[in-house]
Amino acid sequence: MTSLERKDVVGIDLSDRERQVLEAVVRTYVDTAEPAGSRTVSRDFGLGISAATVRNTMSDLEAKGYLFRPHTSAGRIPTDQAYRFFVDRLMEPLAPSLAERASLKRELERAGSSAVERLILHATRVLSLISNELGVAVAPRLEDAVLEKLDLIQVSSNKVLLVATIRGGVVRTVYVDLPIEVPLDTLVTVTLALNERLGGLSLQEIRRTLTERLRDSAIEGTSKDLINIFVQSGAELFDFSTVDSSQLHLGPTSVLASQPEFGTGDRLKGLIDLTDQRDLLAAAVGNREHAGRIRITIGGENDASALSDFTLVTAEYSVGGLRGVIGVIGPTRMPYEKIVTIVDYTSSLVTRVLAT
Repeated sequence: MTSLERKDVVGIDLSDRERQVLEAVVRTYVDTAEPAGSRTVSRDFGLGISAATVRNTMSDLEAKGYLFRPHTSAGRIPTDQAYRFFVDRLMEPLAPSLAERASLKRELERAGSSAVERLILHATRVLSLISNELGVAVAPRLEDAVLEKLDLIQVSSNKVLLVATIRGGVVRTVYVDLPIEVPLDTLVTVTLALNERLGGLSLQEIRRTLTERLRDSAIEGTSKDLINIFVQSGAELFDFSTVDSSQLHLGPTSVLASQPEFGTGDRLKGLIDLTDQRDLLAAAVGNREHAGRIRITIGGENDASALSDFTLVTAEYSVGGLRGVIGVIGPTRMPYEKIVTIVDYTSSLVTRVLAT
């Protein structure tokens, strides 16, 4: 299994009893979505201490920032700090079941590996259903990608769709508005010229040398005018390094809507508003650094305030030397032991399928 990214470990000053009680509260709340009371912890976890001792220990943990009480007379629920301590120090990852592995493999094989976006869309869907969280993924980042071919598709007399096929099967599209009317035969001529001059080069190299590579083109007339448009705006047209909403794939939101956290109208509206912020989600997921590890950010650890009530668990997948990100978004009350292994297995499976 891919190793976990470890934050600076908090809570190293906790006693063994505090750790036991904290773990019991986290597990109780994850399982029930109800605050954990001292009697429940004392009865269900066999800690060998009385309910009164559990209650005093909970008070100590609350003072240290690991627990809080939503109501004066209620039990305690974990804070982001408690979940972080649980993830870093206490949890024991659970391997996906044979049925879960089979479902993931079957869905990805059904998608096939001919189109990366199609495969990732299938992967996020089945990941959502298996994890009961919101599956999320972004297409590979293309800083070092190599251009395989270009196609220019006429949308109207003065608008063209530029389709860039990247080595590894990734496709990017850009609409190009033209100040001149371009006939179809011109597009054919320019497409051939662009592929001859730019095919097989990295996008970085294309942006850096585009002017020199196209300047001495022998074609004339309208074709020359179109080539000049690419010379003038090519650096922008071939800049696919920014992660945006077009690269984001989400599973069905309904799996989250059924969770207790979103039982009220305001919370459900907040979830819907979040999924509508596609550029924010694309950047939050696509710009994460993994260094070969599972990445977990909990609540306030996320850079975007819109994600302060959510946990992101992500891993990288690879295709043709490029790397994308896949994982889940869910409430901080998450079965981390199960989720991290499902995300890890899915990312590995996506990589294997894309390599076939």
